[in-house]
Amino acid sequence: MAFKVQVGPGQVVIRGGQTVLLSEPDGRIVHPSDKGLYFRDTRLLSAWAMYANGEPWDLLNGGAIRYDLARIFLTNRALATEDGAVPARTLALVLGRFIEGGLHEDLDITNHGPKPVCFNLEITLRCDFADLFEVRAGHIVRRGHILTEWSQIDQRLRTTYRNADFHRALAVGPREGMPQAVYANGRLSFEVKLTPGESWHCCLLYEMSDCGRAFAAPSCCVLQAPDAHAAGARADWRQSALKIHTGNEEFYRLFRQALDDIAALSLPHAGPDGKARLIPAAGVPWFLALFGRDSLITSLQTLLVEPAFGLGTLDVLGALQARERDDFRDAEPGKILHEMRHGELAHFKRIPHTPYYGTADATPLYLITLHSAWRWTGSRALLERHLPTAEACLSWIDTYGDRDGDGFQEYETRSPVGYENMSWKDAGDAVPYPDGTCVKGPKALCELQGYVYAAWTGMAEIFDALGQGGRAETLHAKAQDLFHRFNETFWDDASGFYAYALDGAKRKVLTVASNPGHCLWSGIVAPERAGHVVARLMAPDMWSGWGIRTLSARHPSYNPHSYQCGSVWPHDSAIIALGFKRYGYAVEAARIARDISEAASHFLMNQLPELYAGVQREPDGFPVQYLGANVPQAWAAGSAFMLLQAILGLQPDAPRGQLHIDPELPPWLPDITLNDLQLGSERFDIRFRRAGDVTHHQVLRGNKAAVRRR
Repeated sequence: MAFKVQVGPGQVVIRGGQTVLLSEPDGRIVHPSDKGLYFRDTRLLSAWAMYANGEPWDLLNGGAIRYDLARIFLTNRALATEDGAVPARTLALVLGRFIEGGLHEDLDITNHGPKPVCFNLEITLRCDFADLFEVRAGHIVRRGHILTEWSQIDQRLRTTYRNADFHRALAVGPREGMPQAVYANGRLSFEVKLTPGESWHCCLLYEMSDCGRAFAAPSCCVLQAPDAHAAGARADWRQSALKIHTGNEEFYRLFRQALDDIAALSLPHAGPDGKARLIPAAGVPWFLALFGRDSLITSLQTLLVEPAFGLGTLDVLGALQARERDDFRDAEPGKILHEMRHGELAHFKRIPHTPYYGTADATPLYLITLHSAWRWTGSRALLERHLPTAEACLSWIDTYGDRDGDGFQEYETRSPVGYENMSWKDAGDAVPYPDGTCVKGPKALCELQGYVYAAWTGMAEIFDALGQGGRAETLHAKAQDLFHRFNETFWDDASGFYAYALDGAKRKVLTVASNPGHCLWSGIVAPERAGHVVARLMAPDMWSGWGIRTLSARHPSYNPHSYQCGSVWPHDSAIIALGFKRYGYAVEAARIARDISEAASHFLMNQLPELYAGVQREPDGFPVQYLGANVPQAWAAGSAFMLLQAILGLQPDAPRGQLHIDPELPPWLPDITLNDLQLGSERFDIRFRRAGDVTHHQVLRGNKAAVRRR
């Protein structure tokens, strides 16, 4: 059995809607810490603890059962009561929590002793209404005013925060018909009387409020939560999504957990018509928000599984496309946003996330996602609806993406609080020169050129389908010109590899990093050079055995425990695997898939975290966690779908009613069956099996003539 790796310190994390609860393993929220009950980027609860006659409870075990539900088992310490001592381990307490908008908390206590007991159950609560950004930074500034009111008649403890026109509130109290509480000295108290074998139950409901808009707690208890609406929605998701069957249990568990993680990160967000769309949030606990790059890459990953997220993301991001220049938010006409937040700092524009547009890659990725969504769905209406957004994206690429008019994409912030780096590697130290010093100012990263090449190529096909041949020819010519100039400028003969970037003086940054692997994915790499790129990325300093490192282990800035200078990101490796497959390196693509699959088998619940350390794999070893990684994280989960696509060589062409395949199953995955693969309006069941060195396929459901082997 694989050694299981826990990511980060022990904690329980559950979420539902825009609410996240982080607690200690025993359910407490200890102050000061980053734990708490968060709602729309504001921490409502900053402290929570429970006592029996002043004594804390001892943890037995428990945790998150699902992403929105937790059960924690506790027992008492020795208690002194008016009726005599209560020995330790006499009382069993089960703390249940279920989030769906608000929070439903179940308290169940059973007396397992031979005598009646009577004690006070006390719950301490404190609210600080701190902005999520300040909690993470460890620097909380007091603003506004907090008012706490207790209504004995209504059995409600309401704490309200007001700062000018920014309001948040939390109301807590037992459900109607439950045991009565009293409130004093910052504690909700219940008198609990139990005869031997008797149980006591109480529901506490936590209702959140955002500027007067209430988010009620779910009415059902934790044990009934599987029958709730959200559970039904998850069942519907699993039913409609792609399913697999395979003899490789490890890969099956990775795929199944990825489905659950994507469902856990589904976030309702208003579309252009005001109606809610489901989009993938980036990750829990800190990135439960709309992102540009993250949501688009996750959409690209999940189009194979279920197109709803991709379609929702296109709608929402299109509606929020920048219309004017705003340097504080790094916004320019036609640009796709980076991140949108709803907390106090964003409300008062102390941070630019309203939304913030500091990303150089989300705009071409929007076009790539639109093209891919069309290839999977075949919907002409989809193209016509998003064509104005696409035209604005194309205009931004030419006008603002190319800052100096040299034909390449560069980025540099104009905001005093903007990001130094605006590619997927957005840490401040993520783009170093070969000597380890950081590249500052304008940067033309290699993968940005590849994304624009793929965007132009895809849009040329779209314009051709829409009967705009002239536009198609223009974009195709621009793509070909970029292809040749990129291969002339970014290639380095001495190292046999592409430059990481061009700096502001247009000098090659010859740092060896994973980014050129994205160039393989986009197709901008010259075919005769693809083998060199593959070999370099699979060299020992880049290939850790658990995936491709973000930075060469030979580089002075290499640190396997850093965020983006030597760690391994599953989505990065999955994109690279697709690039390998695109150029015919199926064995290497399958090797990367095996790395990620085996890494997932070591993490609790087979959940791939956002990233893990780039420590070299050893016999009988296991991946090493990165402290603070988000889990679940959307594009980490979605990497399972990309790896499947790479192994089977799936290429949709729904507009022509065709599904192209190029399957090369590796020895470790000798059979796999896809069920409910959706292409346009048709669904397919396809079985793949390896016999010797050859992979065969059989169409079990759907039009056999539509499935074409490349």
